[in-house]
Amino acid sequence: MAKINFGGTMEEVVTSEEFTVQKAQEVLKKEVIAVLGYGVQGPAQAFNMRDNGVNVIIGQSPEDKPYWEKAIADGWAPGQTLFPIEEAVEKATVIQYLVSDAAQTILWPKVKAHLKKGDALYFSHGFSIVYKEQTGVIPPDFVDVIMVAPKGSGTSVRRNFVDGSGINSSFAVHQDATGRAMERTLALGIAIGSGFLFPTTFQMEVYSDLTGERGVLMGALAGMMEAQYAELRRHGHTPSEAFNETVEELTQSLIRLVGENGMDWMYANCSATAQRGALDWRHKFRKAVEPVFAELYNSVATGKETEIVLRVNGAPNYKELLNEELREMRESELWQAGAAVRSLRPEKRKK
Repeated sequence: MAKINFGGTMEEVVTSEEFTVQKAQEVLKKEVIAVLGYGVQGPAQAFNMRDNGVNVIIGQSPEDKPYWEKAIADGWAPGQTLFPIEEAVEKATVIQYLVSDAAQTILWPKVKAHLKKGDALYFSHGFSIVYKEQTGVIPPDFVDVIMVAPKGSGTSVRRNFVDGSGINSSFAVHQDATGRAMERTLALGIAIGSGFLFPTTFQMEVYSDLTGERGVLMGALAGMMEAQYAELRRHGHTPSEAFNETVEELTQSLIRLVGENGMDWMYANCSATAQRGALDWRHKFRKAVEPVFAELYNSVATGKETEIVLRVNGAPNYKELLNEELREMRESELWQAGAAVRSLRPEKRKK
């Protein structure tokens, strides 16, 4: 592992230069990897592993027709590389459990019944293992229990692989039944397209992940956008102006500068007026949201968020309710303005 200085703290990471694709292929040459679930992470990780020369099959319920048919449309062949979940588990030596958190709870008895001695049970999220009292997911002691958690959506995992940049991922070994759990984990992390891997634990991963998704990455971001947009509209700004100053400039300009060289570099490459205002107001915003983040982290650590996820996402009408919530967001003036602004981008007008 390479030692890297992260803001004064030394951490060890594994890069794709030191643990190469060729090394991953050697470690995994006798493995059959079953990707269970063809929803968000499944397709991306499966494609990347297949492109990296790893033996991959898909496990998906045929009754869940949209996902089964999507897998077929993507080139996975029923009876050859696409199987019902129980059959895929039987055929595999590594089982990538990539269905949703709620579905992991529901499907666990079927998956557990087909695990074999020496198998590796792989997760991309620590949820089911950390909250085992609520999920009931307690693996037998004869399998490795490992995790590689890409720091991005399935779309980003695939896109970064195709463009050669790779995705950052965390990794952890929860149970080493074979003595090979660590090398399997690192090999799978490289095979799915990670540019570098950093160590964590299942608990730390799920606490940070749930906090991040509800906070800066999605929940807080959407909430702040909605609040700023509404305030600008209240004062007579047009929808296009309010959207551009709230979303478009962030996503199409500023956040790219942050990604390239950091927040200070982005500040240094903005106007003096923007610099001064940002430097002053960031403290006000930080102080305003610190109590919200404290409440959020506590809700994650105590299992309250898990209870909500399992109850709501496990409801029979979950998809209908979700679609209604997403429809309400999509049809709001903010995101209708966004659709109009996106249609004006040069690459859209050329089509």
